[in-house]
Amino acid sequence: MKLSVPGMRRSTSSAAGRIPARRTTAAATAAATGLALVGLLGAAAPAQSAQAPAAAPASAAVLAAPDIPLANVKAHLTQLSSIAAANGGNRAHGRAGYLASLNYVKGKLDAAGFTTSVQQFTSGGATGYNLIADWPGGNANQVIMAGSHLDSVTAGAGMNDNGSGSAAILETALAVSRAQLKPTKHLRFAWWGAEELGLVGSRYYVNNLPTAERAKINGYLNFDMIGSPNPGYFVYDDDPTIEQTFKNYYAGLGIATEIETEGDGRSDHAPFKNVGIPVGGLFSGADYIKTAAQAQKWGGTSGRAFDACYHRSCDSLSNINDTALDRNSDAVAYAVWTLSGAA
Repeated sequence: MKLSVPGMRRSTSSAAGRIPARRTTAAATAAATGLALVGLLGAAAPAQSAQAPAAAPASAAVLAAPDIPLANVKAHLTQLSSIAAANGGNRAHGRAGYLASLNYVKGKLDAAGFTTSVQQFTSGGATGYNLIADWPGGNANQVIMAGSHLDSVTAGAGMNDNGSGSAAILETALAVSRAQLKPTKHLRFAWWGAEELGLVGSRYYVNNLPTAERAKINGYLNFDMIGSPNPGYFVYDDDPTIEQTFKNYYAGLGIATEIETEGDGRSDHAPFKNVGIPVGGLFSGADYIKTAAQAQKWGGTSGRAFDACYHRSCDSLSNINDTALDRNSDAVAYAVWTLSGAA
């Protein structure tokens, strides 16, 4: 998640450098709880949205979302950590560690059958990159996107911020491939560059989308910091139907959620929201302090930050809460499956 900026509320081109060629019972309960949501996306679109999310056909047979293996998500985090260690200790914009991270993710997606593209931009005198991955099929006029920022700050490897979100949506995309999913809507995944410098990559993507292409995006789901070591379970309240999708998932686990306010306008959903695209997402907390009531509800330690290593060198592999990462990764898949009308 980027540093706060005063006044802010919460063409594919080839890239320089090497770019390779081409859950559980509770989750099942949540899937049943949320089944009625299929086709609702758009039934209760927020007033600020320019387009209402289109409904899936009422007759569509919706598959239950799979369990996302925690071991697989952590394996991606281990790779990102190794990449940082081999490249000056970080994966920041304009540094070798960022491009190596992008190459790692792209290679996995290419091998899984996604159509990938790398979008190039410039920020602070350095070249930056967004990675976009499209799953074949689905209605190209009704797109569900899931995204996360892939860059870290220069201080460290950025395992929670935002290796956690990047690894979770990567493994969700690979689960789409393993299932050979045939969603009603078109699925697109994105890994953004230079988020930490002011949402640069995602802004560039949205600003360069023709108006007609923006109108095709039924919803953008953002995942920035979902494995905080002293975690909370926060849900964005921007689009009511996307919000309810996540709430239904957690209701199936018996976990109460709270509305996300700490990162409001400070992550990659903001450029989408600003042009009227419905947005939503998950967050496990940064440097705000966990209250006694929150510790009683979620466990962990009151009086301490959700992530005391936020934007610090100690945001390493040991800075991840496995339970939060596991639950949130499954929630990513649940939302992708549900909102896309997966069959």
